[in-house]
Amino acid sequence: MAAPHLDDLDAFAAIVRDGGFRTAAAKRGVSASSLSEALRRLETTLGVRLLNRTTRAVTPTDAGSQLYERLVPALGEVGAALDAVNLFRDSPVGTLRLNVPTIIARIVLPPLVTGFLAENPAIRMEVVADDTFIDVLAAGFDAGVRYDERLERDMIAVPLGPRQQRFVLAGAPSYFAARGRPSHPSQVLDHVVIRHRFASGVSHPLEFEKDGETVRVVPDGPLVSNTIELEIAAAVAGLGLIGTFQDFLAPHLQSGALESVLEDWLPPFSGPFLYYHSRRHMPGPLRAFVDFVKRRPKA
Repeated sequence: MAAPHLDDLDAFAAIVRDGGFRTAAAKRGVSASSLSEALRRLETTLGVRLLNRTTRAVTPTDAGSQLYERLVPALGEVGAALDAVNLFRDSPVGTLRLNVPTIIARIVLPPLVTGFLAENPAIRMEVVADDTFIDVLAAGFDAGVRYDERLERDMIAVPLGPRQQRFVLAGAPSYFAARGRPSHPSQVLDHVVIRHRFASGVSHPLEFEKDGETVRVVPDGPLVSNTIELEIAAAVAGLGLIGTFQDFLAPHLQSGALESVLEDWLPPFSGPFLYYHSRRHMPGPLRAFVDFVKRRPKA
């Protein structure tokens, strides 16, 4: 039996890990048909079926499950061995895969990524903005960005971006002229609020805190969206209040298009962290990014 190609084994592992061809292909930046062809080659070489494919799901066979369980750590060791060569280069080479919240991708990462890639032209970055809380390592990412309450055990955390952030509740002057301003969080229920719904389908309540008192409200409003640009446009148009990161609304707050309320009920919270597994060997691209982040001044 001929030895299977390493790329085909890696493709198989990605398909199983991501639960299907399309998701795996999207994360790898290739076509689903190329992964299908890689799997066909691998099954032909091994002479055994590795995946059960239906219109709704892709699941490993018994043989596929056993191969996957042993293959994943082996591929990790191969990657570590190849990456060790980076120690002998003037600058690291490879791909760095990050999973980050949307706020980080839009507000925090742009200056970091552009500066880092300019300094490390041989590194390729793949950034996925995702507001669901996944196991980034199991999903094939090298590192993630999260806030401290979401950090997982056995992970190393490095401060990234502003060390304090805050939510604000804001509305247009025309809205306040028509509806008045809430002076207590409970009064928000008498107002209309533009709501944000995450890709997971979850829409979190608005949470306020002052002097040890916490108030959570679930208001109603004319618009529910998972697109912050649409939500901000609706708020600026006077359709309702909006509660989100101050960073998203900063230009409109500065221009006067939006005005914040209940500021004393919305204290700042700790900023985000870059986190990664505390394994002994760190891939060269990740090591370079961690060093770059540590050199940056913290706001």
